[in-house]
Amino acid sequence: MRKLPIKRGQGRQFAALPLTEKDGETMVMLVTTRETRRWVLPKGWTEKGLSGAELAAKEAYEEAGIKGEIGTRRVGFYTYFKVLPNGEELDCKVEVFPLQVNEVLADWPERGQRERKWFTFAQAAFEVDDGELVTLLLRLGAPQAA
Repeated sequence: MRKLPIKRGQGRQFAALPLTEKDGETMVMLVTTRETRRWVLPKGWTEKGLSGAELAAKEAYEEAGIKGEIGTRRVGFYTYFKVLPNGEELDCKVEVFPLQVNEVLADWPERGQRERKWFTFAQAAFEVDDGELVTLLLRLGAPQAA
């Protein structure tokens, strides 16, 4: 995949795309944000010493209480505007890595701060507010041509 340049002043985050199979259908888990309670993918800022995939898996554990096999190749990316505590907006690029969930924990670090829920790709696309994330979820959930 071609890497896109990060613009000066642009934030960089990494997200997990938590996946499981239920009744023959692929499901994706979303979590709510702490402040606005919007549905999003678990994601976080870059951290020294962690690859994008490793960071995505770490955020999935902290925000959603899930563990599994993280893919090392991203399945896509999206951008959004992050409102900072000082009221400024930062253009953020989020690289998304697939996470095949094999454990859903009853207790996790941000349990009291967030909700988590499984959705079909179409349902997830309907629930999120970020336009590019909607497009990514619809693309990933589309049936593959034979």
